[in-house]
Amino acid sequence: MDSFVDVHPERTLSVTAATGRGVAGLVKDAEHGEDLIVERHGRAVAAVISVEHFDELHRVRADLIAASLVLARELSDSGNRTELDDVIASFGFDRAELEAELDADIAAGRA
Repeated sequence: MDSFVDVHPERTLSVTAATGRGVAGLVKDAEHGEDLIVERHGRAVAAVISVEHFDELHRVRADLIAASLVLARELSDSGNRTELDDVIASFGFDRAELEAELDADIAAGRA
């Protein structure tokens, strides 16, 4: 999605009206790109959307999560970097010891 444009028109129906339309009618509308909001006592309780729109919403959600992680990293990054060997040593290991353990796991079929 290049910019935020609502390309999915929506229509609001009561539960009673949705029941009258039937599942086949609601699905047909969704297949034709119409989002349907179902209300009970004036409060939205469900939505009927096409699979394409559903997939699009999930892609947008994933993009927003990735963007928030990038922004959080950007805002919290001090610029200081730690060498991998220093991190390994802080846990009481050395690289050769970990590589030997990995090789043993691979040989035993555990990796």
